[in-house]
Amino acid sequence: MESRRRWVVLAVGVAGMTAGCAFLYGLPYLLPRLRADGLSLTQAATLVACPIFGLLATLVGWGALADRYGERGVIALGLGGAGVVLLGASVVSGPVALGACLVLAGAAAGSVNAASGRLILGWFGAAERGLAMGIRQMAQPLGVAVAAVVVPVLSRAGALTFLAAGCLATAALVAVVVRDPARSAAAGGATGNGNPYRAPVLWRLYGAGALLVFPQFAVATFGLVFLVDSSGWDAATAGRLLAVAAFGGAAARLLAGWWSDRAGSRTGPMRILAGTTAVVLALLAAGAAGVPGVAVVALVAAAVVSVSTNGLSFTAVAEYAGPGWAGRALGIHGTGQNGVAALTAPVLGAVVTHAGYPVAFASAALAAAVAVVVTPLHARA
Repeated sequence: MESRRRWVVLAVGVAGMTAGCAFLYGLPYLLPRLRADGLSLTQAATLVACPIFGLLATLVGWGALADRYGERGVIALGLGGAGVVLLGASVVSGPVALGACLVLAGAAAGSVNAASGRLILGWFGAAERGLAMGIRQMAQPLGVAVAAVVVPVLSRAGALTFLAAGCLATAALVAVVVRDPARSAAAGGATGNGNPYRAPVLWRLYGAGALLVFPQFAVATFGLVFLVDSSGWDAATAGRLLAVAAFGGAAARLLAGWWSDRAGSRTGPMRILAGTTAVVLALLAAGAAGVPGVAVVALVAAAVVSVSTNGLSFTAVAEYAGPGWAGRALGIHGTGQNGVAALTAPVLGAVVTHAGYPVAFASAALAAAVAVVVTPLHARA
């Protein structure tokens, strides 16, 4: 019974993550509707970024609550709160009120990001944990895919209501189905029973994870516009190509987790994949500077491989922190990653404007290369 339950818990956790990610990372698909409502591009872009600012403010706090009170209540409370606030956002008028609602909803939705990884740490043993975390990490591209299909065809109010319904439905599902794993709240991880924040290995994992987000969001943010501007593709065709690559990226996260289980290490595969990302981004930069055909192939490969390390870094952080600290550690890890993600678009946008795509992609390759060095050489906890 317990053997089957852990997979049910994982499935419900993924559903909650998918609903949260559809809102947190899929809201940019509302940009055309917001501009049609009379907002400038700057105003609309600021609004769709508001949930991330709310998320950054609360990830560590949600993780601390999960460490103390358990995962089920934290996830259900956060998703439910996000759903209620999004319903309110669907009826407010004015960009200031809408932005405030989106910040609050993002702050609430951070609960599933911080606590669902801790849930996997408790329910799955080391031999299956990488695969389970890889499945969990598939929720982000799945959520974005759902938003890409549904949000553009709805009104602003309809889109926010749809996203709210997803959060509320999965909050109820989590509350009914999920059960917190039985474990000692004081258990330590590979860092010992003391405060793991003092462990250099964790800070290296935080740094490596943040560095690897930079090439991931560089490709996700500028891949389509690069194909349109530099290779002469139409936006619809470029979007379909990158959508296929996104599903490839989801599969890459799954396979990376399975590989780490077989290898008995999270950081070994993570270093190899970071190095592969650096090579592929360097090829993309070279292609952007000269040969379009090379650039297109490298872009697709980068869209797949650049996201593959995400689950490995989350799993390694949870294992090294241990059950008593995993929620807070994952909150810190997620805060660093989302902070880099939020800065990638404006920073690389300026680089592209003043220096061109080759320099922008080369900088992403450099970040991945540095991550190879920063990632610690340690076996699985």
